[in-house]
Amino acid sequence: MRKSLFLYLFIIAVLMNIFTYKYFTSKESSEQKSVPETNDNPLITSKVLSDSITNLYDKLNDATTFSLENNDRAQNYLYESSKINDVPAFAEKVKQALLSYNDSPEGNKYTDQVKMSEQKFIISGVKLLNHRWVISSYSNGQLWGEVLLKYFVEENGSISFEIMNSYLYPANLN
Repeated sequence: MRKSLFLYLFIIAVLMNIFTYKYFTSKESSEQKSVPETNDNPLITSKVLSDSITNLYDKLNDATTFSLENNDRAQNYLYESSKINDVPAFAEKVKQALLSYNDSPEGNKYTDQVKMSEQKFIISGVKLLNHRWVISSYSNGQLWGEVLLKYFVEENGSISFEIMNSYLYPANLN
């Protein structure tokens, strides 16, 4: 009886090993089929990477839609009217001309805001939209706003500005 008990236990142990081996090998192969591996992360597929790159490209394209650097018609106008070839240098010249008004004790006059309390309004961000318009953000440290400006290139090469519209965001009422 003792021999038959050991025989039954041996058969059960062999069957358990066979079923366990079969279970883990089939589980591993099904995981490999469902998630293809990449070099760094086995959970990222090439389709996911391609979609991410496409989404980032679309966002970049949307962000640069209104910019002088990507507007061929505006660049042609600048070349024909003022003989400006170097657009990045010209854009920097316009930005510096606008930011130079921040040094005024009353603040930048192109924010369309008067000095409130002891803090003056200064322009912090500038983006050239095309050959004629600039959008800028400004702040006095407590209030923030945006202004749309026209700019002109004078005969002597100087830059002049004209306020088209300005908006000051309301202070938080918390």
